[in-house]
Amino acid sequence: MARAIVYTEIGSPDVLHLMEVPDPIAAAGEVVVRIEAAGVNPIDAKLRKGERPSPPITEPRPVGFDGAGVIESLGDGVEGFALGDRVAIRDTVGTYASALTVPVEHLAALPDAVTAAEGAAIGIPVGTAYQALRSLGVQAGDVLLVHAGSGAVGQAAVQFALAWGATVIATASPARHEQLAEFGAIPVAYGDGLLERVREAAPSDVTVVLDAAGTDEAIETSLALVADRDRIATLVRGPEAADFGIRAFSGGSPVPLTEQELAWRAEALPKAIELLASGDFVIELGPELPLAEAAQAHELVESRSTPGKIVLVP
Repeated sequence: MARAIVYTEIGSPDVLHLMEVPDPIAAAGEVVVRIEAAGVNPIDAKLRKGERPSPPITEPRPVGFDGAGVIESLGDGVEGFALGDRVAIRDTVGTYASALTVPVEHLAALPDAVTAAEGAAIGIPVGTAYQALRSLGVQAGDVLLVHAGSGAVGQAAVQFALAWGATVIATASPARHEQLAEFGAIPVAYGDGLLERVREAAPSDVTVVLDAAGTDEAIETSLALVADRDRIATLVRGPEAADFGIRAFSGGSPVPLTEQELAWRAEALPKAIELLASGDFVIELGPELPLAEAAQAHELVESRSTPGKIVLVP
């Protein structure tokens, strides 16, 4: 039997529990992956709490979307992957488990230079950051402001934008400024006076904004800096984005992603892995916890008290 974290009711982290489940069997176009690490994302906790819409729970509901591991079996028609291959998993429900069936289109090869924890930590953060920047048309010559630049999505956005030739200003607490400066960003503290500090720090006018913070301060500063509202996007305040006149990707937005935007999210994973393997991209890892301690992992995610991506290890 395999093991998986599930919940049967909406609620606090305590509703998560470990249970035995049937060993997965790969259908056509799928593989079974023995999970070595599962990434813990804020969306996992929001779904568990009922902060994001989901269907009524009629059976134990699995958790997690990102992971990494080793292919244990192949379904019919699978090409490009073999038994024993190391892979990263994106956008597949149920990665908080010891084994899982995964469609091949949700896999990316994981080279030896990238750890399972790193592979499990990047799916949602890099996919979200990469797609948002592509949608906003970030390019060389832009001055990009990233609110919450020290978070997982923020760090990915900072690194992608810098690699594409943009100048990046990133908000964060002072304790996180050194790390952002090492990436090549211009760090700015959030809090009262943010607009003035950004204007002082910017080498020229800010041309594009990505909000991963969702605070009123972040939204108000963004609107004051950039007249072209199509070049301001939030990842947090989706339901209110239309009222602000800005764009939203995720964050409860009622506007679904386009086919192109979904394609960009898929494209991000192998690109980030390639950059990680070459030493040109950094994923900040946080605590690694046993699979059975998923409730504690959610408590840490919700408290926002632990820097780095939390990973569960079966």
